Amino acid sequence: METEVHVYALSVAASVLLSFFPFLIVMVSICRYVFQWPAAEQAIYFALAETFPDEMGKFIVRNLQATVASRGPFQVVSVLLLLFTANGIFEPLEVALNRVFRVESNRSYFKNQLVSLGLVFLCGALVLASITLTAVNRGHMETLMGAKTAAATWMTALVFKLAAVPITIIMLLLIYWLLPNGRVDMNRAAPAAVLVGVLLEASKYVMWLIWPWLRVKLSKEYGPFINSVTILLWSFFGAMIVLGGAEWAARKAEEAESANLPPI
Repeated sequence: METEVHVYALSVAASVLLSFFPFLIVMVSICRYVFQWPAAEQAIYFALAETFPDEMGKFIVRNLQATVASRGPFQVVSVLLLLFTANGIFEPLEVALNRVFRVESNRSYFKNQLVSLGLVFLCGALVLASITLTAVNRGHMETLMGAKTAAATWMTALVFKLAAVPITIIMLLLIYWLLPNGRVDMNRAAPAAVLVGVLLEASKYVMWLIWPWLRVKLSKEYGPFINSVTILLWSFFGAMIVLGGAEWAARKAEEAESANLPPI
């Protein structure tokens, strides 16, 4: 990878940080006011608790509940912020993936916005499908094993974790396949999407493992900004993994093409 990968990854991470909370507000508002499905809303809180360690997850859930309750059913500002900042995730990603896959030119700003908007809706639909699956599974487990029992919570968490990996892989496959401004072979994109999806899930457990030590270090350096910095750093390393997977796929394809060339 080239040295500018850090620039692309940090740009993606900054946009993730800006779009993260508006995205949660929109998702909770849809579940509460559009679908009127409390179980799906609770599934979002459950997913946050399973993703972010100890007090950080509780802090996000608590503030999310207070924000949605205070703002009413239709979050116009959140939707606009989400569309603007989420598009900002895909702009540097397209430039980076074009470099990786040897695409000579980037899309125009308008075309990039259209493709990014489509990916926002596709990825949002996949997240909503994951939430729906978690909500249905949680209700089923609580019916079988009793509400709020340890067994029901454990089984719900297990299904959520198992479902998270293929959904992440599908998102990555769509990004690798659709975002570059050129044709990317599905056979090149799929192995990278699988590998990166597994690595991203594994990174979550590494985060949980080092969190007690990391929390102390970050709290000393960043004080009240610890949660924002944590999301930014996590997103940065995640973006590095995504771009590293694309680089691996591109190099493997080039090696295969070189091996098939006739001798000079």
